[in-house]
Amino acid sequence: MEPSRPRRRGRTTLMIAAAAVLGVVAGACTGYVVQAGREPTALPPLSQPVLRQAAGEVEPLSAAQDRRVKTDGDLRKLLLSRPKGAKDSLFPVGDDGWQSLSTYADRYERPATTFSNLVDDEFRRAAVTAWQVGETYVAEIALVQFLQESKPAASEWAENGHHWAEEEDDIRSWPVPGTGDGQAYVHDSPEQKPGYLPVYRAEAHAWRGDVYMEIWISDTKPIPKAKIMELAVRQMGKL
Repeated sequence: MEPSRPRRRGRTTLMIAAAAVLGVVAGACTGYVVQAGREPTALPPLSQPVLRQAAGEVEPLSAAQDRRVKTDGDLRKLLLSRPKGAKDSLFPVGDDGWQSLSTYADRYERPATTFSNLVDDEFRRAAVTAWQVGETYVAEIALVQFLQESKPAASEWAENGHHWAEEEDDIRSWPVPGTGDGQAYVHDSPEQKPGYLPVYRAEAHAWRGDVYMEIWISDTKPIPKAKIMELAVRQMGKL
């Protein structure tokens, strides 16, 4: 996957991919040299004990236990509901809670490249929601689902989000409980442009199965850890 989505501006992870490939090649070469000087190791016998199959039938998972029943249904129903007192964001996202492939790609600095990579990564659909509280606080959540017939795309996009978030200066991060490698981030320095109020940001990236979750919060005052963490934990809990 080439592009990433830091601050809604596309970048690439080619340097990471290249470093990973070089590491694999270097490791393979070293291993070959070491192995060449060793005595051959005897192979185990081809015959192995036969494992008996347990009697009876396996009880199928209930709808409540089978996560795929939820994620294969209306993905929009797994999005968090907006809090009481919230209103539509001044910058609405999607169409009736959905974002098309092209619309999602447009959130990146290089939409054409992102579009191509989403196709390669077997993009299936994206469910989105956004709300505003007061005049300046805005929250946005996207659940991006992939077919994942050839690669673990959801985890790759989450890892991509982690990488570019951590490239930022003056940022703090915390693991999102119950997600394995999910992370929440708070940017302590605001984005500032002449003639505009400063904008503070927080974000979270995580995945579960074939769904990549991203949360973005912006406000004109600093965003506490509890705010982004609460949204991330609750949203992942619904997946």
